[in-house]
Amino acid sequence: MNTRQYLPMMAMAVLLLIVEAIALYLGEPMDKQGMQAFEDPTSSWNSIIYFAVILVFTAFIMIAFRRKLKWLVQWFILGSIAATLMYVFYPLLTFLPFEANAVLTVLLSVGLTALLYKFPEWYVVDIVGVLIGGGAAAIFGISLAIVPTLLLLLILAVYDAIAVYSTKHMIALAEGVMDLKMPVLLVVPKHLRYSFLTEKFDKPEREAFFMGLGDAVMPTILTVSANMFVATRAVAVLPLVGAVNLPVLGTILGTLTGFAVLAVFVSRGKPQAGLPFLNGGAILGYAAGCLFAGVPLL
Repeated sequence: MNTRQYLPMMAMAVLLLIVEAIALYLGEPMDKQGMQAFEDPTSSWNSIIYFAVILVFTAFIMIAFRRKLKWLVQWFILGSIAATLMYVFYPLLTFLPFEANAVLTVLLSVGLTALLYKFPEWYVVDIVGVLIGGGAAAIFGISLAIVPTLLLLLILAVYDAIAVYSTKHMIALAEGVMDLKMPVLLVVPKHLRYSFLTEKFDKPEREAFFMGLGDAVMPTILTVSANMFVATRAVAVLPLVGAVNLPVLGTILGTLTGFAVLAVFVSRGKPQAGLPFLNGGAILGYAAGCLFAGVPLL
C-alpha cells in the first residue's frame, strides 16, 4: 500500500473509533431514558427481527431504485436521520429543563439534516454519519444482550458476504445510495482538493475511500452490549468515555484489527464485504477480552 492509500484508511480507522466512543458515551444516558428498542434484551428473537427489518429495508430501496423513485429513498433516509439525531441529542442535553432540551434537540436535529440535504460535502456527511452511527449502535447495544448480539453479528457477516460476493446486490445498492450523498457511508478523501459534491461513481479509480456506515455500527453494537451486560471491573480509560472493561477493550481492538485486514484487501481495488472482517474481529476481540478478564463468554 502506498501513502495515498494508507493515510485515508488510517483516517477511516479514526472515524471507527469516534463511532465507538460516541456509542459508549451514549449507552448509559440512553439506558436511563428507556430508549431500548426491545423489551427483553436477552431474547435471541430480537436478532431475527432486526435482520428481517434490514431485509425489508434493502428490498424497499432496491424496488424504489428500479422504479426510478430515488427521491422516495432520499426523503425516507433524511427522515430516519432526523429521528436518529433526536435520539442522540436528547440524552446528551438532559441537564437542561425538559422544554429547553426538546426545543434544542429538534433544532439541532432538523438543522443538521437540512444542512446535509443542502450541502452534502464529505465532511458534513462524516459528521452526521458518526453521530447517527454512534446513536444507532448505542440504541441496539443497550437493547441486545451478549447472545443476541453475537447471533446478529454472525448472521450479518454471512449475509454481507453473500450479498457482495455472490448475488452482488449490495454493491448495486451501495452505488445507488452513494449517488444520493446520504450519510449511510463514511468518506475519507485521498487528496485535499476532493469534493463529494462532484464525485462521479462511474470512474475506474475513486478519489476517496468509502465504507458503509453499517460496517461501523454493527461491531460497535457488541462494544456497547459488552459494556452494559458483562459484569467485570473496569480496567481501561478511553477519552470522553471513561473506564471500560476488558471485553469492551478487546472488542474495539478486534474491530480495528479486522479493519486493518479489510484495508489490505480493499487496497487491491475490488469491493469487499466489510462485516466478515469487522464483525469477526470484534467477536474474536470480545472473546479474548473475556478470557483475560476471567468472565464467561456468554
